[in-house]
Amino acid sequence: MCPQIIVIDDEPDFLESIRRGLITSGFKDVQLEKDPLQAIEIIEQGKDFDLALIDVTMPNMDGVSILERIKLQTPETECIMVTAVNEARMAVDCLKKGAYDYLVKPITRDDLLASINRALERKRLLSILELDKSQGCLPLVNAQAFHSVITGSSKMHKLLREAELHAASNVPILITGESGTGKELLAQAIHRASSRADRLFAPVNMASIPTGLFDAEFFGHTKGAFTGAGGERSGYLQYADGGTLFLDEIGNFPLDLQGKLLRVLQEGEYLKIGESRPRKTNLRFITATNMDLQELIGKGLFRKDLYYRLKGAWLHLPPLRERNGDIPLLVKAFLKEYGQSPEGPKSDPEALAALLGYDYPGNIRELQSIIQSSLNLSQGGVISLRHLPAQVIQETRARSQYPATRTSPKIPLAEVEREHILETYRVTGKNKALASRKLGIGLNTLRRKLEGYGVH
Repeated sequence: MCPQIIVIDDEPDFLESIRRGLITSGFKDVQLEKDPLQAIEIIEQGKDFDLALIDVTMPNMDGVSILERIKLQTPETECIMVTAVNEARMAVDCLKKGAYDYLVKPITRDDLLASINRALERKRLLSILELDKSQGCLPLVNAQAFHSVITGSSKMHKLLREAELHAASNVPILITGESGTGKELLAQAIHRASSRADRLFAPVNMASIPTGLFDAEFFGHTKGAFTGAGGERSGYLQYADGGTLFLDEIGNFPLDLQGKLLRVLQEGEYLKIGESRPRKTNLRFITATNMDLQELIGKGLFRKDLYYRLKGAWLHLPPLRERNGDIPLLVKAFLKEYGQSPEGPKSDPEALAALLGYDYPGNIRELQSIIQSSLNLSQGGVISLRHLPAQVIQETRARSQYPATRTSPKIPLAEVEREHILETYRVTGKNKALASRKLGIGLNTLRRKLEGYGVH
């Protein structure tokens, strides 16, 4: 999701230089307007911009009036004022009327980009605060980017909306959660929702790299840099340049190399083994772990400064046992994925009840394996209780036999179905047609169910 920027200035040369500078810096959606009245017409017709760069002095309408109109129409648009006159009174007036910054020409590219990035970061943080205060589920702007994350949970939907807001920036993101909760899947979705979507997404499992090879694998090396370096090698930093580098199991990153990674995050540069001149890199970092990094910091195994750099934004994926209502959706998706028919095979009510009663220590990955295994045993037919793994059946029977030992009360299947239908109905904005498609049931069936629940 690339930020949408409008530049309003009556000088064509300035407009063109700004456009080139922004596009080479990764801002692809840049609209130029030399006529302030035309710019206002575009905005008042409903076109939303994340940021407006406005010249103060123009014919037909001055920049301050444009600022006021934009803030009246779309107050969430961040505005940066540009002028050739360094006048304190004008700057104060613009800031009072809602401008984020006031820049005086000539403007260096670095100063302009710094101001734009700060303004967009402020907009992102304000959006997250609004999300925290909202009672309902705000729709995803780029829902297609998150299509692989299957959920009907309002809690998960809120997390995805926050992830989408973070995707619009270059802030490093730390994703935490138990093994199998879908951390890499979420990282891929964030990449697809970002301005780097057309560049490489490079996943690296830090736990799979032998300790002695971290330096060479991560930073690369020149020919002859050390014994056995027969040729030049591109490390992950060079390989993924311009895209997103996803570092899974970041807690396994060696302590003696963490300072080098910190330098990459702070300065955007690194040293290839065998070279003395730093190389520049332009990367989006997303990291993930199922470890407690603060515990590792306490043991002296992880740098505190690196931890806070990586945690520019933090997303925590809940375990599957805390999003029980998503199990029917996931079961249906996996059955469709691994079955032979377009609709996918079915599971009988008894098998689904058992799947709903299991705790899934391996989370979504374990559920996926269970469905694959059960389909093999059923030979692609209806999955019944006898096709499920022994531990699922045993746990379900133990809970039904000793309900007092359960951490939560036993929920009837009809109640689970009711909650799942109502939650999906809410998440889809009470759109019956959309909800019926997500649930995989007919529209008339959904209407009957809702009427039975007293919802009209």
